[in-house]
Amino acid sequence: MGIVYYEVGEGGERLMFEHNPICQMLGIKYPIFQGGMAWIGTAELASAVSNAGGLGLIGAGHMPPDALRAEIQKVKGWTDKPFGVNVMLMSPFVKEVMQVVLEERVPVITTGAGNPGEYVPALKEIGSKVIPVVASVALARRLERTGVDAVIAEGTESGGHIGEITTMALLPQVVDALHVPVIGAGGIGDARGMAAAFALGAQAIQMGSRFVLSTECIAHPNYKNAVLKAKDRSTVVTGRSLGHPARVLHNKLSRKYEEMEAAGASHEELEQLGVGSLHRATHEGDVENGSVMIGEISGMLSDIKPVKEIIEDIVRELPGAMDAARKVCD
Repeated sequence: MGIVYYEVGEGGERLMFEHNPICQMLGIKYPIFQGGMAWIGTAELASAVSNAGGLGLIGAGHMPPDALRAEIQKVKGWTDKPFGVNVMLMSPFVKEVMQVVLEERVPVITTGAGNPGEYVPALKEIGSKVIPVVASVALARRLERTGVDAVIAEGTESGGHIGEITTMALLPQVVDALHVPVIGAGGIGDARGMAAAFALGAQAIQMGSRFVLSTECIAHPNYKNAVLKAKDRSTVVTGRSLGHPARVLHNKLSRKYEEMEAAGASHEELEQLGVGSLHRATHEGDVENGSVMIGEISGMLSDIKPVKEIIEDIVRELPGAMDAARKVCD
């Protein structure tokens, strides 16, 4: 189990996660990662999460190396806690980005969209922890053999680029297949989700969508409001025909994409439709013609509050969520 909590001291202070493997490995207070979201996983959000006891992550996305270095240096100026960078291995700047990560000696590297194996030796040499995102057991096994420190098993409920297996099915299979710790991701947004992930064998969780609705997230107010209005069936998956499925809010852009796919549009035409669409939504606030990447839990998100409150609420409510599960068994 990924959690240890008990009463200590005269005041009955509750210590949690004292023996949690991820907390011990990374030197963090709570086993809560912030998803490395492109364009909105910036220094502002990452430093706030790290300062609140979790692991903040800069989303490198397709960020040029100089821009990434600037974000890293901002985080270093705003927190003395561990933080990380999420590197998208499909980025045209991936080699330069990895060089920046090495030069800046970033403590934790998470990766997506590929196999980070060729970079693992250099990252390990400077003491960085390497934690790739996986969407299948086969990839998880392959990456474990490269020497990664842990993996993030991310289900299809997630926002943005996704795999095909749900968190409920993927997470326990990855846990059973590996010897390294596993972080659960996809569809987690409160203490109930955290308790469920622990029950499935995870030793930490990663959340993206919940942190979009934080005061520190720089996403345009229109983007946040669109998420607040979302219902349980408000997201759709586009890009399957390209081999790069992504979960987004249903809007004019997603309908146009579906129409073009049905009409037999070429890969080039579909890719051109998506160019600049995420930035259009996150920064320009065009949530009808932009790509509003968000997870299926958007329907249960109802407020915007500081990162510290988000994390502390989940930690405070976790024992109750676990007790509720136990009561069902009485």
